[in-house]
Amino acid sequence: MTQHPAWFTDLARVINAPGFTRWRSMVAATGGCANPIHLAGESLVVDSRTGELLHHYSTTDEPTGHLLVACGNRRASVCLACSEVYQADTFHLIRAGLSGGKGVPNTISTHPRVFATFTAPSFGPVHTRRETEGRVRPCRPRNQDRHCEHERPAGCRSRHEKGDPQLGQPICPDCYDYPGAVLWQAHAGVLWHRFTLNARREMARLAGMTRQAFNAQVRVSFAKVAEYQRRGLVHFHAVIRLDGPGGATEPPPSWADHRLLAHAIPAAVKSVTVRTPSSDLGQRDLRWGDQLDIRPILLGRSLDGLSEQAVAGYIAKYASKGAESSGTVDYRLSCGQCKGTGRVHRLCTHCAGTGIKPGLNLDLLPVTDHARMMIRTCWTLGARPEFADLRLRPWAHMLGFRGHFSTKSRNYSTTLSALRGARFEHRAQEARDRSGLPALDDETTLVMAHWRFAGSGYTPGEAIMAEHIRQRVSQARAIASQREDA
Repeated sequence: MTQHPAWFTDLARVINAPGFTRWRSMVAATGGCANPIHLAGESLVVDSRTGELLHHYSTTDEPTGHLLVACGNRRASVCLACSEVYQADTFHLIRAGLSGGKGVPNTISTHPRVFATFTAPSFGPVHTRRETEGRVRPCRPRNQDRHCEHERPAGCRSRHEKGDPQLGQPICPDCYDYPGAVLWQAHAGVLWHRFTLNARREMARLAGMTRQAFNAQVRVSFAKVAEYQRRGLVHFHAVIRLDGPGGATEPPPSWADHRLLAHAIPAAVKSVTVRTPSSDLGQRDLRWGDQLDIRPILLGRSLDGLSEQAVAGYIAKYASKGAESSGTVDYRLSCGQCKGTGRVHRLCTHCAGTGIKPGLNLDLLPVTDHARMMIRTCWTLGARPEFADLRLRPWAHMLGFRGHFSTKSRNYSTTLSALRGARFEHRAQEARDRSGLPALDDETTLVMAHWRFAGSGYTPGEAIMAEHIRQRVSQARAIASQREDA
């Protein structure tokens, strides 16, 4: 008798289960989420004037006894289905702030705006791929005959391929400034905040105005996303736009143009400094890297600038990526009970005082050597009281970066919550239409619900089927998107 693997047996069970059709429709409703939340409970729609029960739903009527809800994780490494939704929402959020829509007037496209990339400084040479006119150049040929103080070659003549595992790794790990890299990463969010303040101050100076007078006539709006480089440090890609005092609905004065942005941003970047806490390691003045790219955003494609759609697509692409693209892991390493400190009033019994999540070994993590050193540095510095506020251990898996991946100013455009709310209402109305229920009136209807968490994820067979459903949903969305563009 043939012995089938466990996943095959479970897949056969799923397909032949009496409630398979309903289960498949619930998975499709989540977009093929890889780790859905299982909810148990009920909801009731009641006429608040008469007390009449208009609709009742209970998970006891479901074949599985549960309702599946998408996990909503933005990371592609965790859930491809939910990350695609997050990426699409980010695209529409960015695009609305460039060309209008979603409550933003179309006149926004006439406002001055640029696409700027902010980089991290160098903390030591790393292997890189250089290309000129399609030809791959040697990595670091100038220093090929020189050796560092650790007797390692200071250069590299290799022509690295795109997937070379050496890319982003230090030429000499012992020369690399790991404490500096981790501390810069931990303060990247503060650097960005101070840049936004300095940019307004610099624009006011260039316009010959006080900051108060400038703010009365011009509002600076932005949206940014963080991108991890191979060397484990973040870049910030940002749309920076000038509006009138009323925000997106008003154009700025004629003197507040692209040239003002192009002159103010470099000066503001150079003036930003963040000093690290006092330590026996010394104090460091943290700054942005020397590389700064500023390009105007134009209505169409041009050799001199970027199109609105290209910028929105570029930012959305990085919204669903995390530090795992730089060779680290996408889950926390610190103990959930003590947050990596090893103590909760006294020695943490959950991690036995190590601060590491039980079952993990930092030396055995499936990461690159460079990422492991970054993680180890986070762990070492995180034990120092002067760096306690940086929470380096809970963010060690992010190599010290603890900021949000995508942020925007309040008046840039719509919000992710508004987009999700509109999608929820649209789907809810579709469900009511299928059930023959009238549209709900907030003044005359009352929705009451009680839900409890009942688990998450799939069995092996369910996971295979869910991935098949995700691929079909993704393909359908891609086809619909192509038709819209056409």
